[in-house]
Amino acid sequence: MKVIFLADVKGQGKRGEVKEVPTGYAKNFLLKKNLAKVATAQAVSELSGQKKAQAKLDEEKLLEAKQLKDLLEKEETVVEIKGKIGQDGRLFGSIPSKKIVEALAEQFQLKVDKHKLDLPNPIKTLGVTKVAIKLHKDVNATIKVHVSQG
Repeated sequence: MKVIFLADVKGQGKRGEVKEVPTGYAKNFLLKKNLAKVATAQAVSELSGQKKAQAKLDEEKLLEAKQLKDLLEKEETVVEIKGKIGQDGRLFGSIPSKKIVEALAEQFQLKVDKHKLDLPNPIKTLGVTKVAIKLHKDVNATIKVHVSQG
């Protein structure tokens, strides 16, 4: 029996795949648990339409990510953050990714998810630090974060 998988099933198929499976397995397990549906001509054409729409959406997201990268990597795009300084000239506390994202939104009106910042440890020094951002699976950008005395 040909089925279209609605979810990933270990050892059988991934979501959106059309595969031939034993009839009993399909009726008693896949269809009952809503993990797959019968691959009729209408269902297959519907699936191809969904795949085309998803591809178009992915293309738009990639273009958007590339535009955001261009904005972030401009020479004048430097995120300014003020921090308290201790007696020995070191930063009091640290600058986490959340603070960088908030400053980016406040100074340049750009929204970036804090989880996309590649900052293994918070910034603990004064000066300019380069921080990588993963905007899309194919697009990475680097921003400059300037920490100064405040």
